[in-house]
Amino acid sequence: MNRLWLTPAFHRVLRLGLPVLIVVASIAWYVSDAERLAQISEKVEETRRAIEQRPEFMVNVMSVQGASPELSDAVRDVLALRLPMSSFDMDLEAMRQKVLDFNAVADAHLRVRPGGVLAVEIAERVPAVLWRHQHGLSLLDAEGEMVAGTSGRGDWPDLPLVAGKGAEDVIPEALALIETAAPIKERLRGLVRMGERRWDVVLDRNQRIMLPEKDAVSTLEALLALAEQQQMLERDVTVIDFRSPRRPTLRLNRNAVIELRNIRDPESGDTLP
Repeated sequence: MNRLWLTPAFHRVLRLGLPVLIVVASIAWYVSDAERLAQISEKVEETRRAIEQRPEFMVNVMSVQGASPELSDAVRDVLALRLPMSSFDMDLEAMRQKVLDFNAVADAHLRVRPGGVLAVEIAERVPAVLWRHQHGLSLLDAEGEMVAGTSGRGDWPDLPLVAGKGAEDVIPEALALIETAAPIKERLRGLVRMGERRWDVVLDRNQRIMLPEKDAVSTLEALLALAEQQQMLERDVTVIDFRSPRRPTLRLNRNAVIELRNIRDPESGDTLP
């Protein structure tokens, strides 16, 4: 025994291992009883709830910032929080995903502020254009993301109108064309996406400018400069076809064609061919 006692390993087992073994065995014996284990679990749960429901951890008010009144009400409805409630019971990331599901929301952040306030900070999408499609009218932002549906053009008189399949995918180009067409803004009725490849600029008096697939903005800029010099858009022209800038084509309206056909030679009096 003296030799064993002088052995370092045996000495550590007696001084450390044996007390630890006794403690572990005692705990195992104590919790082996189901009733005592239930009492311990209940006590732990009570302690946890007591901590979580302390006043400094309770949320009493929700504040929605950066959203319109309609969107704010919709956010409150979808979150459906029963306040007051403990901040420990809130899954802020899951709540944020619910807010992001709204088309009108570009980004959202949720945080619990001192004083028991749940702050919902929303970056709302700003409508940039009206998109006419087969199902009606929709509001799109400058990136072509859906903001909301709308029932009538008159509700958004200041927004430009785009139409056609695929128009929603190239809204930045559409906005660039609308900006280029600023000199004829009062006559501009909208843009139509043709074959998901190019744009037509629609003006009043049933006039239409057909743009090419590539370099549409620079082509429109050059065309408007030419039209200003030649007063092209003031004439009886229905279509200005610039799909091939090297070979632009003008289409006259019916009255102008008839008038041209009735022009007579001033010397012979015969109708000019």
